Amino acid sequence: MPDTWPTAITNIRPNEVRVRGYDIADLMGRVSFGAAVYLILRGEMPSEPVGKLMDAIVVSSIDHGATPPSVLSARTVASTGASLSQAVSAGILSINNFHGGAIEKCARQLGAIIARGGNLSDAAHAELADMKSRGERMSGFGHRIHTADPRTARLFELAEEAGATGPHVAAARAVEAVFADSGKKLPINVDGAIGAILADLGFDPSVMNGLFMIARVPGLVAHATEERERMKPMRRVIPGAHEYDGPDDRSLEQ
Repeated sequence: MPDTWPTAITNIRPNEVRVRGYDIADLMGRVSFGAAVYLILRGEMPSEPVGKLMDAIVVSSIDHGATPPSVLSARTVASTGASLSQAVSAGILSINNFHGGAIEKCARQLGAIIARGGNLSDAAHAELADMKSRGERMSGFGHRIHTADPRTARLFELAEEAGATGPHVAAARAVEAVFADSGKKLPINVDGAIGAILADLGFDPSVMNGLFMIARVPGLVAHATEERERMKPMRRVIPGAHEYDGPDDRSLEQ
């Protein structure tokens, strides 16, 4: 008998696919994508509010314009005549320590604050001082464009509804207060919010960059497709030189 190796993720039998024990046909049309992502990564089905929160996390990072390195990479590769999979892969390969990695880094840094014990404000002060002495920066705070990231408040609102705010969210609030007290207005950005929430949901920080990749793939597909359909091949993709010409502002209520 050949050697086998174990996997607890998906079981395939004739005419049947089961993800973490659940019949995938039974999940289809009944379980949201965010809930399915939670299931396949954590092994259990989330509550309905947590599933809604996971959907919001994925939507919040689906795209952030034409300037991120992943988008520039995907468009540049698409411009060479490469396949869609090659262009999107180039974008995914650009998601790393300094692009997308702030989610994982913030979760780990918040964990270090919590591990100090005692008053969170004092712990945040001490950890930030130690980080400064080491030449390190706190991830997940401030933004190059937004002074108040519009996605952060909504994620925290949904996290409250889901009962998913715990010590990491509290630590993030403490860090934000320390920055404000020192005269630096560095509010929690979407990466910091996601890192804090996922940590309070019990996700290991090592998988958090993967969640950002999951969220960003649809945006990369859209950018690579638009590049191939609208632009000339082998063009110079200049960061920041784009001009939006899509639909005017609209809302779900219209």
